Amino acid sequence: MTLPHCHPHHWPKGISEGRYASRIRMDPEGCAIGMVGMADDEGVRLNNGRVGAMSGPQAFRDALAKYGVSQLESSDLPFMWDLGDVQSGMNLLDTHKRVSETVSVVLEKGLFPVGVGGGHDLSLPFIRTVAATHGPMTVIYFDAHLDVRESPGSGMAFRKLVEDAAATELHLFGYNPLSNSREHLQYFRGHRGYIHDLSEFDPALWKDSPNVAVSLDLDVLDAAFAPGVSALNPCGLIPSQLAAPLRSLGRDPRTRCFDIMELNPLHDQESRTAKVAAHLFLCFLCGFAERGA
Repeated sequence: MTLPHCHPHHWPKGISEGRYASRIRMDPEGCAIGMVGMADDEGVRLNNGRVGAMSGPQAFRDALAKYGVSQLESSDLPFMWDLGDVQSGMNLLDTHKRVSETVSVVLEKGLFPVGVGGGHDLSLPFIRTVAATHGPMTVIYFDAHLDVRESPGSGMAFRKLVEDAAATELHLFGYNPLSNSREHLQYFRGHRGYIHDLSEFDPALWKDSPNVAVSLDLDVLDAAFAPGVSALNPCGLIPSQLAAPLRSLGRDPRTRCFDIMELNPLHDQESRTAKVAAHLFLCFLCGFAERGA
């Protein structure tokens, strides 16, 4: 299936049936998930971050192709349609428009949208498009940063979602108080933003929310585990801390979309961050497979 503004994806050849990637499809028939590669990092450049995340979606595919899943029978995990990578537009707004158009195709097919990026600003069109279908979102995000900047760039997504009425609440896990300004914290708290320690994770915190969007910025992780990100975190979370929360969110039928952002293979070491991203995606997917069980 040919899509406007999308580069074809590239998966390694000869993937065995025992690996999840054998369940990736070139068209939507029989699939429950639609994955959109958001291969752009202009927002990172505008935010003075380390560029390279435009190559994140392909690095994610390369890592995912090597994962097998024995925790569940592979037949229980959903098939996923890979739509390829959205091409960068002439500017940030043009790229955002292209992301929106591509995510709309996923929703029109009745599939669950997964995004892989790419600058975290791309969560704005990704989540906003889902909200246009399902209604305003409670956003659960794992990030060292608030990302409520007013200026265009990778740190703007959640402020703009609030201003566009696409998000009604923000719940942040992994916050680093030494990497955020007082002004941004005041804005966040003044617009139904809540900061939680990961030990407090409990879906009851947003029990009245009918629609949930989940966003994972890989810079929430400690640099020892995730060196391949746009902004290194010297004192972040460890990947195993996120496994259970992501599985829980995948299981929750209120969760309408999931994205994994800021994977930067240009600065990765031995694909360490890409492997973590693929692992955490599969944690979420195992939860998704349990819906209705």
